[in-house]
Amino acid sequence: MGRPIIGVICNSYLLEGRMKAQAVGERNLRALVETAQCTPILIPAMPDAVDVASLIDLVDGILLVGGRANVHPSRFGVEPDPRHEPYDEGRDAVALSLIVGCVDQGVPLFGVCRGLQEMNVAFGGALHPEVSEIPGRMNHRAPRIATGEFHPDPAVVFAERHEVRLTKGGILEQMLGTTTIRVNSLHGQCILTPGSRIAVEGVAEDGTIEAVSVTQAKSFAVGVQWHAEYDSLNNQVNRSLFNAFGAAAGRRRSRRVA
Repeated sequence: MGRPIIGVICNSYLLEGRMKAQAVGERNLRALVETAQCTPILIPAMPDAVDVASLIDLVDGILLVGGRANVHPSRFGVEPDPRHEPYDEGRDAVALSLIVGCVDQGVPLFGVCRGLQEMNVAFGGALHPEVSEIPGRMNHRAPRIATGEFHPDPAVVFAERHEVRLTKGGILEQMLGTTTIRVNSLHGQCILTPGSRIAVEGVAEDGTIEAVSVTQAKSFAVGVQWHAEYDSLNNQVNRSLFNAFGAAAGRRRSRRVA
């Protein structure tokens, strides 16, 4: 039967200031291969290159990875502001269509960081561009050194920084067998208003939504705000998430190849 095939959405980059490229961080791929026991294939963030219906027929699951670019504000009825750039409108178009298609067709869907935000927007929710600007919220961005650059040590960048209280009786509480977890934090944009089919699965101590699921989804449809791909073999929370996603993808593959 072979391993389940997971489509992984790319982010758009400009290499050396001149060459357009599509790329995915390798930690995401490692988590799929080593933890979820799946085979990843890359999906370009290029609407003219992706036929969503054909892609959904091909894969056993979709992973929406994190990315530096914010979801474009026009997607939830807000005027764009240069302070909140960059944007990746190609990824917006591909991801939002994929999300709706996956949920409709029962294809397992896992959103990480930006992926959670895309899931919310796909179902009519709104985002805030900078969580730390909301009264009472803490800084959720990655730690930096004195020069303003990101901290060079991944162990510091991806360290557990705050608690998440899981919704009683929710999917994550049942999956993880606990009511409170600790997670890393590397984001600015956050959920402001949940979408119509978005169920809140976990909330940070400052009220920031950190985990969601899609109501009445036919298969696994979960998003988390933290970077679950980090240390997915050893971190119990992240391992459980990728294991559950991989198991759902395996069930879809069994049905497809039967």
